[in-house]
Amino acid sequence: MNNVKLSNRLQCLLEQIPSGSRLADIGSDHALLPIAAVQTGKAVFAVAGEVNPGPFEAARKGVAEAGKGSIISVRRGDGLDVIEPGEVNCITIAGMGGALIASILERGAAGGKLKGVQVLILQPNVGEDILRRWLLGNGWVLTAESILEEDGKLYEVLTAVSEEEGGLTNEEVYRDLNLNEGAVVCGKETLLQMGPWLLKAPNRVFRDKWQGEIQKLEGILASLSRSELESAETKRNQINTQIKQITEVLQCLPKDKL
Repeated sequence: MNNVKLSNRLQCLLEQIPSGSRLADIGSDHALLPIAAVQTGKAVFAVAGEVNPGPFEAARKGVAEAGKGSIISVRRGDGLDVIEPGEVNCITIAGMGGALIASILERGAAGGKLKGVQVLILQPNVGEDILRRWLLGNGWVLTAESILEEDGKLYEVLTAVSEEEGGLTNEEVYRDLNLNEGAVVCGKETLLQMGPWLLKAPNRVFRDKWQGEIQKLEGILASLSRSELESAETKRNQINTQIKQITEVLQCLPKDKL
């Protein structure tokens, strides 16, 4: 069978998988990513995990058609329940909310399922900041971020390595970032919200995402303006602060990269 064709989103995840990995793809759907990973040598063994019966059967069929049943194990189960401690060293989770991915990792960690795992490659549909906070608080260092647009949707891919691997530290990743010769300082909270690596190498998609966020916040602000409650005033102040912060950051980003 010819190499499987991936969407740009899944291709971005594939590129982050270290060559020769023992991979677990959680929420694998049609198992396209693990199939591509073994076809390209990114993975020498893979687990395709699915909790829902339809995608599970689709994954089994895809792996069989690719002739990779001997090195891709398709398993039905919830989250990291499909792997044994120490079985894999790279985990990919894509297409879910950041809070759900964080909860999958949290429960998996409690069950020892992250033992021996060196790399996490995650693609949250929303709640990227929730995931960054989880990684930061649980011994993982963010080493790369990508943002791309496909079929009218924006996707972020976060790659993290275990602190036990050494090298880059979270202190270095979340060190204050000075923009426009110090005119704007992005502290830890801004870096967690917007992405430390994305802020250092912004592109058009990054700008579009945060301009869209400003529009959403302005919509909420308009709704709150009709309320005279004290709590609404507090919320308005918070939102105005957010809008000001995002606007200042966008104004400081290098125009040639946007």
